[in-house]
Amino acid sequence: MGLWIPRKGLSLKFISYSDRLAIHPNKLLIASGQTGGRESHEGSPHVRIWNSVSLQTLFVLGQGEFGKSVSSIAFSKADGGNILLVIDESSDHLLSLWEWQKGERGIKIAETRGSSDLVVAVEWNPIPKERFAFVTCGKGHICFWTLDNGFLSRKLGIFESRDKPKYVTCIAFADNGDCISGDSNGSLIIWLKGSNIVQKTLRNAHEGPIFCLLTLKDGRIVSGGGKDGQLVLWDFPSYRRTGYVTEIPEQYGNVRIAVQGKGTQILVGTTRNSILRGGFDLPFKPLMTGHTDESTGLCVHPSQSQFVSYGYDGRIQLWDTMSRTIIWDKDIENPIQSTCFSPDGSVVVLATISGKWFVIDSQTRDIYAKHTDGNEPIQVVKFSPNGKTLAIGSKDASVYIYQVMDNFRKYCRTGRCVGHSSFISHMDWALDSVHLQTNSGDYELLYWNTSVCRQITHIPSIRDVEWNSVTCPIGPTSLGILSDGTDGVDVNSCCASNSRQLMCAGDSKGRLNLYRHPTQPKSHCHSYYGHINISKVFFLSDDTRVLSAGGRDTSIIQWIVEN
Repeated sequence: MGLWIPRKGLSLKFISYSDRLAIHPNKLLIASGQTGGRESHEGSPHVRIWNSVSLQTLFVLGQGEFGKSVSSIAFSKADGGNILLVIDESSDHLLSLWEWQKGERGIKIAETRGSSDLVVAVEWNPIPKERFAFVTCGKGHICFWTLDNGFLSRKLGIFESRDKPKYVTCIAFADNGDCISGDSNGSLIIWLKGSNIVQKTLRNAHEGPIFCLLTLKDGRIVSGGGKDGQLVLWDFPSYRRTGYVTEIPEQYGNVRIAVQGKGTQILVGTTRNSILRGGFDLPFKPLMTGHTDESTGLCVHPSQSQFVSYGYDGRIQLWDTMSRTIIWDKDIENPIQSTCFSPDGSVVVLATISGKWFVIDSQTRDIYAKHTDGNEPIQVVKFSPNGKTLAIGSKDASVYIYQVMDNFRKYCRTGRCVGHSSFISHMDWALDSVHLQTNSGDYELLYWNTSVCRQITHIPSIRDVEWNSVTCPIGPTSLGILSDGTDGVDVNSCCASNSRQLMCAGDSKGRLNLYRHPTQPKSHCHSYYGHINISKVFFLSDDTRVLSAGGRDTSIIQWIVEN
């Protein structure tokens, strides 16, 4: 699950996808390592340092100096975070140190080749007299580094032959300066202070690899297992098990990272994109649960600042955009392809990749109805504006029409619209709740009279029809989003604002494009980046924000629209 962050308006640039994060010792500033891949120089790998409250970018480091992407970053500790360590994903895994607050772009004070093997973690020594010492680890190695007069030197950790792991997966420092490493063997190794020699090995600390280490405020050590799902508490300085062991509930995945919260609380990030809060004396409960498979999209509430996200993991989640929290989630155990709210927001239709679709209460999550139309994925579902009709657009190139009864609880199929030669990709109802316009995978635009399920071929007869929504990329008011050199398959989703003043479109390159509505050929747009690709875009009902779903990056980004 990627980050879901409110951006301060569509006028701000969100250039690239963040691979790594580091928190400054003041707990206010964050450094994010960025992946390259954009066409412009500004999109090359770099580091952004930003304020976690205002979300304002304060510094941009290393523009154009890193290879492929930034893989690991860490603020120094003993000197108050004045130095930032950066490792890139070039073949040599170049390691550089930056005095990030000097000048507009920071000053690089040292650089050297890191390791020919993959580096997975870095950690600074917190002891003041060792303030220029840090450790890196990864595939088959752990390195102990020191900075002296602008030069970096290193010592490779010396393992006993039978204990050398395939990966050193995580590192932490004890309060006295001891370095502790966890590895793929499930062992903890305590290294002799200030050296590269093993002081003690704790074998079988976990079943399977150790994914994280945490030094608590009272000096004790917590280790997290990536296979056994356990958190184990170790005494300090004896490094003995205290007897406190807790397991993360299986449905949330195994431990991936742990940090200390308020008091004795521990926050745990898991392999199933969840964040849990608890402790050794408190049960762990979810603060956030994310999607674990491709997030095919989102759908906004018709009148409230809420939306549902869904994906191939079969999970649907109702979010509040203001508090950025989940109101509820539900697992239907079927990969979800598309959803829609009823006009009053009381029910949600969930359509799957197998042709099945469900109707659930948006508050209680009770299932009211289950239906099946064909055995192909249902690409798009939409209620008519008056709520009396439901259109189901399938990959079998058909649109199934249902009569809606009993306050959205009962559905009766009244017809099938056939005429497309490829799958239904998008559709919009007219305000009269009779006419429907549809797009297909072969870039075709057709019009329908849903009361008789017939195609309308006399286009002048619907020229003055007003549309309740504008989400078809191929249509009379959205032609401008298919710019020169872009075919219809690149534009995955578009949406006009409810005021009909703006239009946004998301494509397979991860671009969020903003236009004036209606758009015409060669219309000017502003492009913004935040996803690997974009599967869905929508305006909230009050047009103050745009939501975009990232598809392969399984993330939702909220953008504030500034006038």
